[in-house]
Amino acid sequence: MFTLSVNTLLMSTSARLRDRRVTLERRATASRAVRTSLVSLAGLVGGPVTNQAGEEVGRVVDVVARLYGEEPYPPVTGLILRIGRRHTFLASDAIGKVHAGHVRLRTARIDLRDFARRPGEVLLARDVLDHQLVDVDGVQVTRAADLYLAPLVDRVVLVGVDVSLPTLLRRLGPRRWQARPTPERVLDWQAVAPFAEQATDGPSEVRLRASRTALHRLRPADLADILEDLGRSERQQLLGWLEPERAADALEEMEPAELENLLREAQPDHAARLVDEMEPDEATDALRDLTREEREALLTRMPKKEAAELRRLLTHREGTAGGAMTTLLVTAHRDETIAEVRARLAEQAEHRTEIDAVVCVDTDGRLLCDISLFDLAVAEDAAPVADLVAWLAQFGPPVTVHADTALPEAADQLVAARASSLLVVDDGDRPIGRILADDLLDAMLPERGRLHFRRFLQ
Repeated sequence: MFTLSVNTLLMSTSARLRDRRVTLERRATASRAVRTSLVSLAGLVGGPVTNQAGEEVGRVVDVVARLYGEEPYPPVTGLILRIGRRHTFLASDAIGKVHAGHVRLRTARIDLRDFARRPGEVLLARDVLDHQLVDVDGVQVTRAADLYLAPLVDRVVLVGVDVSLPTLLRRLGPRRWQARPTPERVLDWQAVAPFAEQATDGPSEVRLRASRTALHRLRPADLADILEDLGRSERQQLLGWLEPERAADALEEMEPAELENLLREAQPDHAARLVDEMEPDEATDALRDLTREEREALLTRMPKKEAAELRRLLTHREGTAGGAMTTLLVTAHRDETIAEVRARLAEQAEHRTEIDAVVCVDTDGRLLCDISLFDLAVAEDAAPVADLVAWLAQFGPPVTVHADTALPEAADQLVAARASSLLVVDDGDRPIGRILADDLLDAMLPERGRLHFRRFLQ
């Protein structure tokens, strides 16, 4: 019985290994087939277009694709041909076969038209090749050294982007090299968000849908890295694609010098909207780096209430608690229930990164205690805030600083209190803001506060 079981196990293992070998061989064969079917756009441009008899009728100038449609891989909708001195458009239904370096037509009779760009169409060589692209999977800005086309049933589609240096060198070589695909480092098109000036000719709702599909899953820090790497026009285009709230989150993660340049490059109305969406302390830091004239140009375009708040924050000196604090505070009173406070806290969900406690004040606005989110979470819904205030009193009063407290002193108090934030109070012990541990780190160590770990590892 034991010998039979061992033989059965060996036979089963052998069968699995054989099946795996067959699968790997099929996969390798399929990979070679895909590789041999790829057509280099760089090698195609300038190549001949021949009819069924093999006679040359023109040369490829560019390839037109519907870049911002619903398809995962953009279909080729036609070619721009040079026939004599004339540039004309050849629709895709006349294309018979796209080879490496040349195109064969489906029929001897072709309909040549003047080219008129339709919604979502892009000239691949002019608008995408050698332009900046965002690799969403790798979270980096790169440049298209080549684009690869592939036949798919009855049409040709754009399937990938080559971003390797050898491909750039290939394009500088003889014509016979240029048409030969070298897909050593190719990004799947579905992992790419393009930036091309002419892409905006498509309807905005199509362009935005396609771009957000690729970019929506990136974290604010990743978007910040991308914004810092993009050129001026490309990053303004990316900002236009993003909702103001999401764009503001990314701006808060940018290096100060890069953020300063971005705000100067943007249209004043758009820059003012972005600053208005930022958290108060981050917006103050951004405005502080601008000239007085530039600050006023943005503040005058913001809602009066928000502009007045930022002007007040700007009166605090840099390097002090007031200069680094946020004025976003969630307050509670003794006669409220825990459930009521939680409901008010839920309304501030979009500011979750700026809130780590709830301030309890008396009827005159003076500080009673600082309730951590943990203490609030474990308390009973029906319990009055007064009970929680009385229980927290045994641990002593909360640690506070004044607006003119130097940041090193505030840091010492934060460490001594083993807290994640400190309340900033006025001379009447009324809370006016909160300085968070990460903001304190950013202010004291500007060159190390915002570490972009992805870049560091690269």
